[in-house]
Amino acid sequence: MTDPILRSTVTSISSRPAARHRRWLLALALASATLTPALAQAANCTGAPEWNASVIYLAGTTLQKGGVLYRANIDIWNAPPDHPAGAPYYTNLGACDGSGTNQPPSVSLTSPSNGASFSAGSTITVSANASDSDGSVSKVEFFRGGTSLGVDTSAPYSVTWTNASAGSHTFKAVATDNNNAVTSSATVTVTVNAASNDTTAPSVPGGLNSPSKTASTVSLAWNAATDNSGGSGVAGYDVYRNGSLVGSPSATSYTDRGLAASTAYTYTVRARDNAGNASAQSASISVTTSTGGGNGGNKRVIGYFTQWGIYGRNYRVKNIDTSGSAAKMTHINYAFGNVRNNRCEVGVTVPSNESTGAGGDAFADYTKAFQAGESVSGAADTWDQPLRGNWNQLKQLKAKNPNLKVLISLGGWTWSRGFSSAAQPANRQAFVASCIDAYIRGNLPVTDGAGGTGAAAGVFDGIDIDWEYPVACGLACGTPADNANFTALLAEFRRQLDAVRPGLLLTVAVGAGIDKIRVTDPATYHQYLDYINVMTYDFHGAFDPITGHHSALFDSPNDPSTGDVKLYNSNDAMEAFLARGVPASKLNLGIGFYGRGWTNVPNVNNGLYQSGSAAPGTYEAGIEDWKVLKNLNHPIYTDANARATWSYNGTTFWSFDTPALITEKMGYVKTQGLGGAFFWEFSGDDAQGTLVNTVSNGLK
Repeated sequence: MTDPILRSTVTSISSRPAARHRRWLLALALASATLTPALAQAANCTGAPEWNASVIYLAGTTLQKGGVLYRANIDIWNAPPDHPAGAPYYTNLGACDGSGTNQPPSVSLTSPSNGASFSAGSTITVSANASDSDGSVSKVEFFRGGTSLGVDTSAPYSVTWTNASAGSHTFKAVATDNNNAVTSSATVTVTVNAASNDTTAPSVPGGLNSPSKTASTVSLAWNAATDNSGGSGVAGYDVYRNGSLVGSPSATSYTDRGLAASTAYTYTVRARDNAGNASAQSASISVTTSTGGGNGGNKRVIGYFTQWGIYGRNYRVKNIDTSGSAAKMTHINYAFGNVRNNRCEVGVTVPSNESTGAGGDAFADYTKAFQAGESVSGAADTWDQPLRGNWNQLKQLKAKNPNLKVLISLGGWTWSRGFSSAAQPANRQAFVASCIDAYIRGNLPVTDGAGGTGAAAGVFDGIDIDWEYPVACGLACGTPADNANFTALLAEFRRQLDAVRPGLLLTVAVGAGIDKIRVTDPATYHQYLDYINVMTYDFHGAFDPITGHHSALFDSPNDPSTGDVKLYNSNDAMEAFLARGVPASKLNLGIGFYGRGWTNVPNVNNGLYQSGSAAPGTYEAGIEDWKVLKNLNHPIYTDANARATWSYNGTTFWSFDTPALITEKMGYVKTQGLGGAFFWEFSGDDAQGTLVNTVSNGLK
């Protein structure tokens, strides 16, 4: 296999040809969450060179970085030994000053107490204290026996175990410090008592069936089990996929998510009572997921289509078809639906106001009549159609591409202001109901002769929540209560969507900055979602006083940013979600079909990390479509550490992804086992759909 990263110059500290020993950084992240290097010892660093990103370090070579001596375990380049992507591939040999062994962290369980008793069905909080005398604690992972209960990356460290089963259970906590030293706590044993001395298992659930399926989900349903007379009552069910436990719902239905397309899965289910007794497993069924849409293998290819793109940008749904992009897609998100006055506001035509959150365009959504030459079907809209506009065009596009799914995306930068109120307990249920009534049931206000009961039914296959941002600040700042309310809102959306019919999608678009991630609870909320679009772009732009990468794949030691901004890159964003227990298959990497730009940039360092002001753009200063940037013919540069590209002509600096870099990013998606990729947005691509084709082909 040819090296996917092209390098003009590589220096090796070995006499062997450098090309034979190149290693792709993207492959290195696979083991970062599971491998733990040996504890650091006192070290003599005399003669050991400083780590250099351009040097290929052969297995057995010693080097130093940050005053610590390391030994390379494999031939490796461009992977810093003190970064999660590279750390598993080096052995930490100790501090260069010879001060001695790195001190491992200390950790002890604070709850539950040893010998404590609980009733079956209880929720048990497992907590720990952890500290590190010569560094910091990076994470604490909790175990019940050999099963991980979850990871906490910040004090106070704790997880919860819900619906505890009867029996004796042992807990421990494992702390990891910033040098990857690991310490396990003493174990604590508790007893969970069976209720009412109940020793009889519930009946075996019958009637296991699959009402629906998609390329990535299987919906299951079964008949309720019964418990013995005088028993403790049925507590819930365990669902097994290919013999492994995948879910424990309390209801008689479950949707298994994040699956591969065109793949057969075998399912069984058993019942549990509140005393911890479990029935035998049911008869099994086999379900084969649907064929995946698009040509990106089994990965998702998701694109945003903007409501307003039909105007100045002159980009219509038909362009998705004529460019060949539709055949490459698995999902399209329609941007956006407004969240206002604790409702999904539909059917108004009002200019957008960032200060108030007002805005809507029913004309573009469902009343505009497209002529035959503008229509996906080739037929002109008629005056008496109940559904016209973009939504009817999307319905036509789905008819031509039966595996394509379309979601309504709610909020976005301008229309997220209303989420914080809508998600509050008093408003949540009614808000969700209004969204489902409009977008899923398709009941639209009548305007300009369009709309009415069920007018938009069949357009949208699910709902995407783009709240910018819970707790943190977008156009408006959130509140601490947003964290719990965000999770509860997703739970309510899932409940009501499943009540309409199984298989409806629920997704989110989330900020990629650690400051946005840490204030929410992905470990809890991901269970309600089919997937998560991580917006790994807009890390830097003309809103910053100096130039930088707007969509870097990795961090760079040369980046002058400080604090949380230092972690503004795609890999650190993904690591943050993975560390919080989100399955990799639920995460999608974001790609911008545009660039961020500065002008009046000094000709130093090819313009990178220099002062500047917003460069002129076609529609907005500081931003420009890729289809324009590709024709500038400015020199292109690549940051070997960050894996980011930019153009610079001595004055103007544009940060954007080239097709070559997008291909590299798709390699990262596959290597990390992510679910796929998404992009903002279609109109930034050229008429041939070059970037969409690059994303799709890169995921095969």
